[in-house]
Amino acid sequence: MRNRQLSRAPLSQAAFEPRIVAFFCNWCTYLAADLAGTSRMKYAPNVRVIRLMCSGRVDPQFVLDAFAQGADGVLIGGCHPGDCHYQEGNYKTLRRYHLLKRVLRQMGIEEERFRLEWISAAEGDRVRSAINDMVEKVRALGPLQLEAKPEDIREEVAV
Repeated sequence: MRNRQLSRAPLSQAAFEPRIVAFFCNWCTYLAADLAGTSRMKYAPNVRVIRLMCSGRVDPQFVLDAFAQGADGVLIGGCHPGDCHYQEGNYKTLRRYHLLKRVLRQMGIEEERFRLEWISAAEGDRVRSAINDMVEKVRALGPLQLEAKPEDIREEVAV
């Protein structure tokens, strides 16, 4: 009976496990994540990967919606500049990234919760280190504390 009472205690800051949504380019970063997995590289299981054909297809709405739905961090991964399979997709991503950083800062979301990485298909180790680094930084920040409730944000985002 005593164990049951202990298991119902509120989670401490040390027990917090961040939820991170990752938008990965099909041609580079997603393949690098696959390489990391097949090479048995260990990385944190906190990331949920969404594969897109190009990082340039990451709509700012996707990022805002991820935070509104409860993500503690968002990671975007794409081809190195100049190596995009769609020629200029990653330059579009870079422009949107800088704009989104400003918007998120105004919303009260720390910069460390939103990250952009250029990772080629052969850089499985880089995927591992980027994910592990981001998980540790977001874990140190703690759960995302938005002033508005997620329900309110979802309504605003849906409009």
